[in-house]
Amino acid sequence: MMPGEFELIENWVPIEGIWQQDHHSITFTGVDDSEESGDSPRKRGIALSGTRFSSGRIKACITLPEEPRRNYGHILIGFMSLESRFISIGIGGQQRAYGVGEYLPGSGWNLLQSTGSAANLEGNRPYFIEVGLDGQRLTLSVDSVKLLDYILNGSLSREQVGLYSQGDGPIKFESVGVSTEPYAAFVVMQFTPQFDMLFDEVIRPVCEGLGISAYRASDIYRPGVILQDILQGLDGSNVVIADVTPANPNVFYELGYSHALKKPVILLAERDTPLPFDISGYRVIFYDNTIGGKSAVETDLRSHLTSILGE
Repeated sequence: MMPGEFELIENWVPIEGIWQQDHHSITFTGVDDSEESGDSPRKRGIALSGTRFSSGRIKACITLPEEPRRNYGHILIGFMSLESRFISIGIGGQQRAYGVGEYLPGSGWNLLQSTGSAANLEGNRPYFIEVGLDGQRLTLSVDSVKLLDYILNGSLSREQVGLYSQGDGPIKFESVGVSTEPYAAFVVMQFTPQFDMLFDEVIRPVCEGLGISAYRASDIYRPGVILQDILQGLDGSNVVIADVTPANPNVFYELGYSHALKKPVILLAERDTPLPFDISGYRVIFYDNTIGGKSAVETDLRSHLTSILGE
């Protein structure tokens, strides 16, 4: 599948609730008596696909029942198991029309962002949604209107796409499709010829060899505030590569922002560079500015990226 092309998901396995499937749709119809209890009165359904997803777009058509309030029709991403963290986003969310929630083992669901009143939802009406995930930037568009834009606290692993329903049903999902995009590496470094060469001759080729798109702030060509562009680049990346050889305040600002996002970070520095105390405990790829040093840093960088991104 080429980037930007949607591939329909046609194979679903229900793990909670009762679902009915046909060729291009799957419908949550409720739960049986054995799944309801006094401790968990919610009527919840989860269905999983074998499609793994970490960056790109997910589209679907969702139809809620005649009485849509208190009914959810969400896409699940980052699902590993019912005992792990995962995210849901879509139609419905605690009396709201649209929401994004996070499930944490031991604490349950937490509504992260929502908008619109559930009173405005219409039953038996198809809602065409598109979920975008760029690094940690999660967005939701409904009928081509962008409604939610949320920065996740920590990256999601490349795990299964699923469906989440809550309510009496029926809640119908049609034409669920996924379009994947390459991993993105945002590179933080000083803009001088020495580091331009490191980026052009080492970092970018290594990333491209692993199917990763590498870019710097100088690669973002649009009007606006440069700091905002940098922060958006960091938000939308899967990993950050930072060269901390010179004690550049801008580099350390961007590095601190990346750590606050809990984003995977790979540090590079020329050998014998004195490291500030705050980062002295982090693993650093030290390199020599020689031909032999170039080969060594390529190998180490490739190993780190492969480990972080699970390729």
